[in-house]
Amino acid sequence: MAKVGRMKLGSQGLEVSQQGLGCMGMSAFYGPPKPDSDMIALIHHAIESGVTFLDTSDIYGPHTNEVLIGKALKEGVRGKVELATKFGINFNAAEGKREIRGDPTYVSAACEGSLKRLGINHIDLYYQHRVDTRVPIEVTVGELKKLVEEGKIKYIGLSEASASTIRRAHAVHPVTAVQLEWSLWSRDVEEEIVPTCRELGIGIVAYSPLGRGFLSSGTKLLENLSQDDFRQSLPRFQPENLEHNKTIFERVNEMAAKKQCTPSQLALAWVHHQGKDVCPIPGTTKIENFNQNIGALSVKLTPEEMEELEAAADAVKGGRYASGISTWKESDTPPLSSWNAI
Repeated sequence: MAKVGRMKLGSQGLEVSQQGLGCMGMSAFYGPPKPDSDMIALIHHAIESGVTFLDTSDIYGPHTNEVLIGKALKEGVRGKVELATKFGINFNAAEGKREIRGDPTYVSAACEGSLKRLGINHIDLYYQHRVDTRVPIEVTVGELKKLVEEGKIKYIGLSEASASTIRRAHAVHPVTAVQLEWSLWSRDVEEEIVPTCRELGIGIVAYSPLGRGFLSSGTKLLENLSQDDFRQSLPRFQPENLEHNKTIFERVNEMAAKKQCTPSQLALAWVHHQGKDVCPIPGTTKIENFNQNIGALSVKLTPEEMEELEAAADAVKGGRYASGISTWKESDTPPLSSWNAI
């Protein structure tokens, strides 16, 4: 099995495994929740294999993924892991809809809720999952700074934030990591967001590095999705785009065969080759897929192979999300002066 090394994530002192484990699909969004006992066994296997950077959020479930990880951590492994969770997407059960919140009262309450569910006394990396465009980012990060001072969180992160939002946040308190979707077929962050992170010494955490699983198995992925799997609604998986996008997987598959690795290992290796400041967090619910994923660390790519891969995936059709889901492109917040005036 490939050796999983360590890396510095950002410039504030956080060290994590070179590859993380995205835990969302264990409990939410990718079909029915998986059995706790199986997922706890997978988490423990990951930790024993050297993958110690675990990623969750309070909206996964909601709440059930944090509870699951809390159970896994009770088995004496808390000191071995770097635990990241997120706040900011609030499910309003009464109205049956989600809202984005970044006001100080909510930030503080969300942190307390996560600590309780996880059964821990501090969160290693606490992200704002989505940016509340009604609240100046300085106000949200100001509250996170208080949580750092109180010892409830160690490091601050942002997810799906624009370059200007990242700069404004970082001026209030250093941001350790920005989580963003980055893969062979999601590269829009390379123009402005990645360079901004590098300029400021902020680590990059790449979610969905396997294109929601498509770069692992192509159209076969869709044959096995349950009706409540949210990938059913993604534009790239719709018939009008799928026929074109499957050629991307076929090209990746052909290159993987030449490299004597799997398509997922090749796609993950491409993300790892983006730089020593990038940590991908592929998710899985199967130990065999996890083992395959860490095998990506042994795959070496030449500049020519990187270019060939990028050319293969250059013309993906369809957006990352269906309409109505906010991303970094809609994450700018009002100026701080507007908040003071309220």
